[in-house]
Amino acid sequence: VATPIALGVWLSLHDWDPFLPSRPWVGLDNYADLFRSGSPIRGNFWRALRATALFTALSVPVLVTLPLLLALALNQRFPGRSFFRAMFFAPYVLGVAVVAMIWRLLLDPQVGAINHLLGKVGLPSDTGWTTAVPWVWVSLVGMTVWWTLGYNAVIYLAGLQNIHRELYDAARIDGATRWQQFWHVTIPGLRPVFVFVVTMTVLASANMFGQAYLVTGGGPGSETRTIIMYIADEGFRSFRLGAAAAMSYVQAFFLAVVNLVMFLLFFGRGGDEDVQ
Repeated sequence: VATPIALGVWLSLHDWDPFLPSRPWVGLDNYADLFRSGSPIRGNFWRALRATALFTALSVPVLVTLPLLLALALNQRFPGRSFFRAMFFAPYVLGVAVVAMIWRLLLDPQVGAINHLLGKVGLPSDTGWTTAVPWVWVSLVGMTVWWTLGYNAVIYLAGLQNIHRELYDAARIDGATRWQQFWHVTIPGLRPVFVFVVTMTVLASANMFGQAYLVTGGGPGSETRTIIMYIADEGFRSFRLGAAAAMSYVQAFFLAVVNLVMFLLFFGRGGDEDVQ
């Protein structure tokens, strides 16, 4: 772990082009260029960061709450429960390239099945799901939810099954309603799981690459070009590895701050004691 981190820091302090013999030391200039007015990469960097933040803000609430509701349903006893658990988890085993290909075919503005079905029921059949704002965001969030919903649901389901049934029995004896049982037994019991799900979902959303790259290509314009896409462009197309490394560490710093804030919100007031 330490070696790649150290190498990345070293790259970020140089104007590093792998095809040039000279790789001059530039100190903190690569970092300063991300904030310096007039820098050629400043505008693109912050636009990509804004697109990433927007995707994260749109996808995380859905990927935190919807899997919880699904897990609560799948935790009940009913015929075919194992089948439905497997069915909802199945998309997660697909690679991002397969998922993107499926959804690109479904969402194609000209020949996609979704626009065709919308036209059959009298709705507009020319929606630019992959070419126009805000529909590109609806598409990216929708396909990501379909792809990863089952994973978060399984994590929640494991947490639900670790909550002792005696706690619910005691709550019922005390006259607690189902809502009170959920709020005072289920939620505290799921707190560590909830922290894990939120943290991993934020990290995954903030590092989203494949969906945008393969479905929208970062378009229209650069509306859906995420920070990982821009870092990849700078590093492997423009061969500015030093600038790309600096962007990576700035993004890592922002994510560390976000995760620290989330940790303090969940555990800063002794919330972890409720689970014990």
